[in-house]
Amino acid sequence: MQVLVLNSGSSSLKFQLFSMPEETILCSGLIERIGFTDAKFKFKTNNNTIEITEDIPNHKVGLELLAKQLLHKNTGIIQSTDAINIVGHRVVHGGKHFSNTTEITQAVKDKIKALSSLAPLHNPPNLEGIEVAETIFPKAKQVAVFDTAFHQSIPEYAYKYAIPTDFSEKHNIRVYGFHGTSHKYVSEKAIEYLGKTHSKIITIHLGNGCSMTAIKNGKSIDHSLGFSPVSGLIMGTRSGDIDPSIIFYLAEKYNYSLTEINTLLQKKSGMLGLTGYSDLRDIEAEAEKGNKACQLALEMNVYRVKKYIGSYAAILNGLDAIVFTAGIGENSKLIRQKVCENLDFLGIELDTEKNNINPKNLKAINTEQSKVKVLVIPTNEELEIAKQSVNLFKN
Repeated sequence: MQVLVLNSGSSSLKFQLFSMPEETILCSGLIERIGFTDAKFKFKTNNNTIEITEDIPNHKVGLELLAKQLLHKNTGIIQSTDAINIVGHRVVHGGKHFSNTTEITQAVKDKIKALSSLAPLHNPPNLEGIEVAETIFPKAKQVAVFDTAFHQSIPEYAYKYAIPTDFSEKHNIRVYGFHGTSHKYVSEKAIEYLGKTHSKIITIHLGNGCSMTAIKNGKSIDHSLGFSPVSGLIMGTRSGDIDPSIIFYLAEKYNYSLTEINTLLQKKSGMLGLTGYSDLRDIEAEAEKGNKACQLALEMNVYRVKKYIGSYAAILNGLDAIVFTAGIGENSKLIRQKVCENLDFLGIELDTEKNNINPKNLKAINTEQSKVKVLVIPTNEELEIAKQSVNLFKN
């Protein structure tokens, strides 16, 4: 069985084609900087690596480019689109409707669309990916795996907001949590590494979107993203935590519309708003050149992560490991170093030499004396989505 997995982020599209249940990767790749004229398309098989830089204005164009490459006469991997049996899609927000992996129908698509107001950077490209895939791979079963599913174990006292209960019960306003597929995957790898049934772990997913999860005995018990994927850490274009009074201040004093404020917090804030750059690689390079705005933004970014480590260590009542994952977590030795600085009181001690290597597999980068393991675990949301997609039909 061949399963194509599409993982659409706000400005990226990761993909892998698996032969299941063997979990053999037939091809993999990434489209990044979607929406920019210098977007990058990478496509890799056992025999070829293709890299293209061109204008990819949206996810639809990116998916069409992927389909063209999959079918390429010389460097492609399939002879016909009929070779794909299942297309598994990462979908960010499932709201109250979806807590499990689901076969996609028109009703499912309608609900994903209706939830776009809660995840405006993600659900629209997720839905676009589904609809394009239905056209390109008409015989394949389309499956949605929801980011919110892993966080269904968060207890009520943690997921409820301190607003009138009617809003929770009638309007389903609560913490949902996101990046669940990634947090689930890397936490299971960390638990396997620790060899402990009872474990206390903080997973730190740092990419264009960022989040952290407190995980006790394999279950999510708190998470930095809430009702929508805009709270918590400072992200590429999202503000993270702010005082909600700012929204009323902008609306009442300066006549900003709610749409304008939403766009401001979702698409014009975060690292982009602080520096003019949304890609951390650009920000680190500029900071090294002496750019004060970029230097400050990096300090703010790290400070926010450390605040969450402290609070999650408290609710876990201890800590066995912290895990860095996703594009920034796996590749930015600077961010890892700064996050771990001055956390020795928690038992976190980073080995600088080990940290200088960006691993392809799980790697411990703590000192021998460190009471808490510091792990870098490359996430593999695509494999997790493929497994869940196959299991859906197996059951």
